[in-house]
Amino acid sequence: METETKKIVIVGGGAGGLELATSLGKKLGRKGKAEVTLVDRNHSHLWKPLLHEVATGALDDGVDALSYLAHARNNAFRFQLGTLIDINRDQKFIRLGRIDNEQGEVLVPERNLSYDILVMALGSVSNDFGTAGVKDHCIYLDNPKQAQLFHNKMLNLFLKFSSQPHEEERVNIAIVGGGATGVELSAELHNAVKQLHSYGYQGLDSKALNVTLVEAGERILPALPVRISSSAHQELSNLGVNVLTKTMVTSADANGLHTKDGEFIKADLLVWAAGIKAPDFMKDIAGLETNRINQLVVERTLQTTRDPAIFALGDCANCMQDDGTPVPPRAQAAHQMATLCYHNIMALLNGGTLKSYRYTDRGSLVSLSKYSTVGSLMGNLTKGSMMIEGRLARLAYISLYRMHQVALFGCVKTGLIVLVGSINRIIRPRLKLH
Repeated sequence: METETKKIVIVGGGAGGLELATSLGKKLGRKGKAEVTLVDRNHSHLWKPLLHEVATGALDDGVDALSYLAHARNNAFRFQLGTLIDINRDQKFIRLGRIDNEQGEVLVPERNLSYDILVMALGSVSNDFGTAGVKDHCIYLDNPKQAQLFHNKMLNLFLKFSSQPHEEERVNIAIVGGGATGVELSAELHNAVKQLHSYGYQGLDSKALNVTLVEAGERILPALPVRISSSAHQELSNLGVNVLTKTMVTSADANGLHTKDGEFIKADLLVWAAGIKAPDFMKDIAGLETNRINQLVVERTLQTTRDPAIFALGDCANCMQDDGTPVPPRAQAAHQMATLCYHNIMALLNGGTLKSYRYTDRGSLVSLSKYSTVGSLMGNLTKGSMMIEGRLARLAYISLYRMHQVALFGCVKTGLIVLVGSINRIIRPRLKLH
């Protein structure tokens, strides 16, 4: 008698979710041993650490984004476009919201998707901590759509400035949050201005751009060693970025930011990148245990504490380390979790022993556009971390993305992608200009 085909549903096509769907599809879907389905609200995937490059136009998401449908066909899993709205743990199905067109007409009604094993890999969204005016006046860089919105507004600002240059006027852009996103975006903006000037934006240069990076803590890049943070701070200052530390934003309006000290930071364009949380609808979803930022609390096996049939990985998972601190929300953690989750799902299906997850810090790297790259390698693999800068750091930074591509495409196809990218740098503009 044939056993019933197991249904594995993965919600969220970020780095971890897509890598897991790819691995399970190749291993189980291709042989008909399981039905693997990936659910995401978007049609395509883009590696989240690259969103700041999409925002400035250094990366064209229309060229570099990966179609879920095409990737699913090539790797023997299924893709469902949809937004999760509920989980029914008793009957083991998830509820997906309806899909409307731009006119509000229903394209796809609400529907249920049954599962035997469910993996939550929804990632995270920006956390504005309830700061007044932020939702109405700031742009978050959580997804390609928001990055494209920033890009369009940025181009409009620069176009307006170049057509009506004024000696006293400057383009003011304020970024709240001195983490990797804020720091990298600050540097990329100066590169964008330089490129746009070369393409004919008259009067637009670094002197015309006023970027203010606001950080509430004592230093930028607080998750990295002090020497790396200091190096990045110095590099940004050399570019002309106004870095403000120990500065708490209390509200935002159409003209800029208000701080706790009573200062006003004028800005034509505002970005909020000060913190993360899991989506609000995740709070206590289906009676599962969540923490204060809506993350699902998981055991070391990455199974949720109240339901062993539901796993969680990446930024939406709260997994504690041996030292009592949570696993940090980094792309490398999502990659490692996806690998362990794959092994544990296989063990669950085959009656094997599940492994415990232990986060391995491979170091952290921050790209300051074409100007510099700083970071640390090895992390806790050695007694300390090794600081690297310049070309070596840039190579290591790029290799992180290549590792993600290898996990999705394999070595040969990734090599071809690198080749195509090299050709595009010759034949395409250095910046997306529309």
